[in-house]
Amino acid sequence: MTASPARQSAWESALIQLEDAARRLELDEGLAEILATPRRSLTVSVPLTRDDGRVDVLQGYRVQHNLSRGPAKGGIRYHPSTDLDEVKALAMWMTWKCALIGIPYGGAKGGVTVDPRLLSLGELERMTRRYATEILPIIGPEKDIPAPDVGTDEQTMSWIMDTYSVQSGYTVTGVVTGKPVSLGGSQGRAGATSRGVMYATMAALREAGRDLRGARIAVQGFGKVGGLAAQFLHDAGCSVVAVSDVKGGVYNSRGLNPVALLRHIRAGAESVVGYPGTDPISNEELLELDVDVLVPAALEGVIHESNADQIRASFIVEGANGPTTPNADKVLDAKGVTVVPDILANAGGVAVSYFEWVQDLQAYWWTEDEVNDRLRRMMDTAYDEVSTLAATHDLSLRSAAQMIGVGRVADAHRTRGLYP
Repeated sequence: MTASPARQSAWESALIQLEDAARRLELDEGLAEILATPRRSLTVSVPLTRDDGRVDVLQGYRVQHNLSRGPAKGGIRYHPSTDLDEVKALAMWMTWKCALIGIPYGGAKGGVTVDPRLLSLGELERMTRRYATEILPIIGPEKDIPAPDVGTDEQTMSWIMDTYSVQSGYTVTGVVTGKPVSLGGSQGRAGATSRGVMYATMAALREAGRDLRGARIAVQGFGKVGGLAAQFLHDAGCSVVAVSDVKGGVYNSRGLNPVALLRHIRAGAESVVGYPGTDPISNEELLELDVDVLVPAALEGVIHESNADQIRASFIVEGANGPTTPNADKVLDAKGVTVVPDILANAGGVAVSYFEWVQDLQAYWWTEDEVNDRLRRMMDTAYDEVSTLAATHDLSLRSAAQMIGVGRVADAHRTRGLYP
């Protein structure tokens, strides 16, 4: 479990975090090695017939990190930078996340190395169905349940569900989560990760005795998670002063209207850049703004050793997976910055995915208010557990969250034993 001294990869970061938790928990070397090693790593080729008749062969992945506490659970991402190491890291973080919030899943992740923006709708469907067919032997409602992630959405999940169902000979709604409500999806699922980010932000500010109303917020990654997180925080009384996407960002010291920005994007704008009444700002500049709360909601590794000392936010609430490297964590901890870690802050998505799966298995549906109420109670309980452990043992929130998640998985593994 070693890493390079500067810009750690996601996999290196995940291993360092696990090593720290294993040391604090005094896990024996063999158990720590089991927890560091994915249970299954599947690499598949995904041939795609393009609209003009050309055939491209893409690379796809599905990693099941740990199954000790239940079936595997994790998203599928379509992104040009997706590779096996990234997917392994995301699967590991999902294992700890599920254990931390107390749901009976192990962690998984999948993806295809592709830029979905360059594909037509027909090409996306053909690629998704072929990828689903390739990973079909290891997924299923009792084995591994995919969900949306970067570059995928409820339509992607509908294609995967249909492909699996056709092969099974009957409709299997529980094979994926994040589906449209019309196909067995859950009320409240679309904004669940974002709502969880809001609850985590509220809990962190409340614990510090800070007022939520008027708190200045900057959100990097104005997409599925960051966009709605900005809206929810704005609606709760915060002042969202900056947001960004892959092309850059916008800033207004008096505050932005996330609802209007979301409407602008949904109307066909390619970026928030150039939105009227705002000043342009780069993604790097956004991270270093003088704000109360920074929400990195894009990709992993954006806060690293080279820029951590320039962070001026008092709180970082991680909407993305792995946005802060272990080297950066050391710098931020020394500066007194409170980091609400990804496996806690963005756990709302997998929480409501679990609710969706339970509803699918029962064929019984909850209202959106019921879903949101269950989510808030689950997030508040997890935050309180992490905060209490951190205060008792003088730990960062990340170390405390990792100890709880890793400890629960280790306990499950010890109880089950090693077969044969």
